[in-house]
Amino acid sequence: MNGTNRRFKRLFDQKSGNSLILALDHGANEGMIEGLGSIQSILESLPASGVQGVILNKGLARHYGHLVPLDVNLIIQLNAGTRHGSPAYNKNIVCSITEALRLGADAVSMHVNIGNELEDRMLVDLGEITDEAHQFGLPVLATVLARGSQIVNEHDSSLVAHCIRIGAELGPDIVAVSYPNNGDTFVKAVAASPIPVLVTGGPLGQNVEGAMNNTKQGLESGCKGCCIGRNIFQTENPIESLEKFAQIAHKKPVISED
Repeated sequence: MNGTNRRFKRLFDQKSGNSLILALDHGANEGMIEGLGSIQSILESLPASGVQGVILNKGLARHYGHLVPLDVNLIIQLNAGTRHGSPAYNKNIVCSITEALRLGADAVSMHVNIGNELEDRMLVDLGEITDEAHQFGLPVLATVLARGSQIVNEHDSSLVAHCIRIGAELGPDIVAVSYPNNGDTFVKAVAASPIPVLVTGGPLGQNVEGAMNNTKQGLESGCKGCCIGRNIFQTENPIESLEKFAQIAHKKPVISED
């Protein structure tokens, strides 16, 4: 078993076989949005949360990486963009594999948006980063979303299925996609994927119930867990929200408070 496979297995709970990834890399894209000020306290409370990995940009990894428990994987986000950019869906490499390793990375993460004039370069970045990461024994998590000038509905089942297939075809070890809102193409794409598929949380709505329901439906469709960010750190009690997602992701019984 090589290093990539060993680290890959650690990204999934041994009992449930599923993964809960906490994404805390939103600051580079969104700026100082609500909830980002609580990252330190969230990381300090992780041991009892049931999370398998935490995604951080390299700056926060440098300052807060030591707070990530040793039994939780540190995942370094390698590319970024801002919502003020032109276009806002552009992502560029901002961290190298060697820098991620110096920061203690157990895995690395890439974000790719398809359906726009920059997808060719982002796909090249994903292919090259995956090759280099595997040379160093690091698994790659790719979040692939349909966003851009050519996209009408990024949650269309056929588009989400295409995002899954890109993950399967271009070499990352795990692919994270949004949960679709129509059709059964998603289920077929998940079943045909040789790599695990995770469901992303999506934008924060009135509450986290919608994201939790998407996670449940994703698991029923064959997904192996979820990658959640703002639907945890932007809630009133992030650790409580994290534990609820952990119960869903790992199919644990909910304990009644009565």
